[in-house]
Amino acid sequence: MEINSTAGGGLAAHIRAHLPELRDTETRVAQVVLDKGAQLVHLSVSDVAALAGTAPSSVVRACQRLGFRGYQELKIAAARQAPPQEPSRDQDPAARALADTVRAAREALDGLAAMVTPERLRTAAGLLDAAPRVLVVGAGLSGAVALDTAYRLRALGCAVDALTAQLAASQLASADVCLAISHTGATRSTVDAVPGARRAGARVVALTSYARSPLSESSDCTLVAGGQDLVFGLETVASRLAHLTVIDALALTLLGLRGTPAEAALRLSADVTVDHSY
Repeated sequence: MEINSTAGGGLAAHIRAHLPELRDTETRVAQVVLDKGAQLVHLSVSDVAALAGTAPSSVVRACQRLGFRGYQELKIAAARQAPPQEPSRDQDPAARALADTVRAAREALDGLAAMVTPERLRTAAGLLDAAPRVLVVGAGLSGAVALDTAYRLRALGCAVDALTAQLAASQLASADVCLAISHTGATRSTVDAVPGARRAGARVVALTSYARSPLSESSDCTLVAGGQDLVFGLETVASRLAHLTVIDALALTLLGLRGTPAEAALRLSADVTVDHSY
């Protein structure tokens, strides 16, 4: 399997995105791979099995479920990754908190190039470009990302709504797009908006941190990026940063598709929002 080795967190991001698909023993194998990183090159399949408390055959099955032909291919991918740098346990709590936050953000961003392909971005941007109307939905911590997304799309000349999800989704029409954002891909209010959009004939673009989720399974195009179980309490923080980065890339892709009209809308938006009183 090809993992973008130019992104230091590519393998880790790939594994974390697929953790919900793994069985118990396979999850333990995946955790060993995440913990060892580039050091995996020094471990045999039996070593990994012992660390995971399972059989070598389970290690091979875990590798295959993650998309690799076997353990050797996964080990080669791991060897290309930079070893993780953990903060010292005797660090000042504030210094450790800062280091953990920066590491979580870095890992989430490092995995973007591996998880979000140019093809997916072009597909999502193409759907948005063709849509007469776009509904952006997101709740909780993803609500801020949804609002930022709506602002950016409006600045490019898109007709955008960011209203009560289920009500607005039922009012969409054919060729409209519902852009749904959820870290877990399982936020009830966000997921519940999708059937209404589907019944109306609209297309669904999802932005989430997990490759398999109720949201991703019901979307036409899924963009997977974010912090999955990176550091306790920080995974949603990292995911928001990654999701905002994806939205920026999506907006730039859409700008390229729309050309002059989008550039004119962008200039108008800048004139409206910039304070010229200074």
